[in-house]
Amino acid sequence: MKPRIQLATAQTPDGQTLRLFEHDGDYVISCNGQELMHSRLNASETLLGTLGAKIPATETAPRTLIGGLGLGFTLRSVLENAPGNARIDVAELIPEILDWNRNQLASLNGKLLGDPRVRTQATDVLRVAQDAPPGAFNSILLDIDNGPTALVSSGNSAIYSPNGLDTFFRALKPGGRLAIWSAAPDTKFERRLANTGFTPTAVPAKASANAKRAAYLIYVADKPR
Repeated sequence: MKPRIQLATAQTPDGQTLRLFEHDGDYVISCNGQELMHSRLNASETLLGTLGAKIPATETAPRTLIGGLGLGFTLRSVLENAPGNARIDVAELIPEILDWNRNQLASLNGKLLGDPRVRTQATDVLRVAQDAPPGAFNSILLDIDNGPTALVSSGNSAIYSPNGLDTFFRALKPGGRLAIWSAAPDTKFERRLANTGFTPTAVPAKASANAKRAAYLIYVADKPR
């Protein structure tokens, strides 16, 4: 049996340790020993990108904001559905994750960062949305921590707070879409989306395409036209 090889480490702003592992051609990112993502279990990240990229065909030069790059499967899904004149902004708080994708993960999805439609920033996605003019984005996709529930890092709570959701609502165009990966159902968060003005729907998501049942949720929150 081939060993699991540690390729790199990084520190989060609150001092937790991220580790990148390779095992028999698969890649894993963990935080303080807890597995956050696995390259073989990418169906939910792919679904997040597919749901978030559903933009009306009449839209010219659509713009998408992705919060959290991870192993790049959400970005890949968005690019597969985006027209040639689209722009995809990727906000990744941990700069090392951007470096990992360009280097150790280049054969996975890292080369997508060189797509002319993609712009990357090593910053907080909430800050990008705050700095954007109203209605800047057609869609915003969030894959941060475990979603709104069971956060690994308490610093991410602002993203899913009422003020955070207000910020994303303002940054979306009328008819725009906020899509959020979640490790588990969160009825309070769903009500928070509705109170912000979104029309929320919880979409079951499998960990892998051949899984028998859903393991996660994608919260799809549409802004009224």
